Amino acid sequence: MEDIVKISTIAQYNTMRGVTTKHPLITVIDLSKAQPMPAKTFNYGLYAVGLKETDYGQLRYGKRDYDYQEGSLIFIAPGQVIGVQPGVEVFATKGWALLFHPDLIKGTPLGKRIQDYSFFSYDVNEALHLSDKEKSIVIDCFSKIEYELDQNIDKHTKGLIASNIELLLNYCVRFYDRQFITRNIANKGILERFEYLLKNYFLSDKPQNEGLPSVAYCAEVLHLSPNYFGDLVKKETGISALEYIQSKVIDVAKERLFDRNKSASEIAYELGFKYPQHFTRLFKQKAGVTPNDYRTKN
Repeated sequence: MEDIVKISTIAQYNTMRGVTTKHPLITVIDLSKAQPMPAKTFNYGLYAVGLKETDYGQLRYGKRDYDYQEGSLIFIAPGQVIGVQPGVEVFATKGWALLFHPDLIKGTPLGKRIQDYSFFSYDVNEALHLSDKEKSIVIDCFSKIEYELDQNIDKHTKGLIASNIELLLNYCVRFYDRQFITRNIANKGILERFEYLLKNYFLSDKPQNEGLPSVAYCAEVLHLSPNYFGDLVKKETGISALEYIQSKVIDVAKERLFDRNKSASEIAYELGFKYPQHFTRLFKQKAGVTPNDYRTKN
């Protein structure tokens, strides 16, 4: 069984990359001046943002070509496991890497909302692909943080560094919004597959055997991370992936309620509800009436 190397500190990571530790809780690395990572599997105890600058060939986004080749950003959150294959860098040999310990942002505004940046839970193949102008903004943010690390640590250091990290992440939110828009055709294809998945799910015996389809299940079938999938659905439809699934459940339920040979409870079990009262509660929430009232009125 392969050993997993835990990266717990900034100093430990800097030692692997052959760079000097300027601050115990954060590092900014010009990857062209750093040693490559060893070919092992790592469990990160740090937040990481890596800019991979690309100047070669056509890259792939999942199973599709992507349209911005100037650079891409990947994000890693504490607890994630990343494998480095021989000759293949997670963070390329040309680009930048920002890593910071969770303790750095404790007590700061960023620390209170770090969980809002859902792209830290995206898969690597769901990277943020940057235009040349966007890349220059990201590098400028890295440079501002690096400037602070070159100053003597004082009472302002933590706040200024955290603010610059937050600025970088807020730009990334904007850039991801742009990416969802520019990939509208590809995203529509995912929504069509999502709709097809739900349709076939309720035509099968999976609801009785496995229960209601979850967001995580749908994301896995569609080969996406749950967070990326959820954000994509939200951007495209204006509702969450869970709400989308629930709406589909209610649509199917409405059709089946016209069959008077089945009780509302039987229909609830067919749809994957463990308890009929949960079905009744959701139906009333979405349709405004109980299943039996809907059947009577129609």
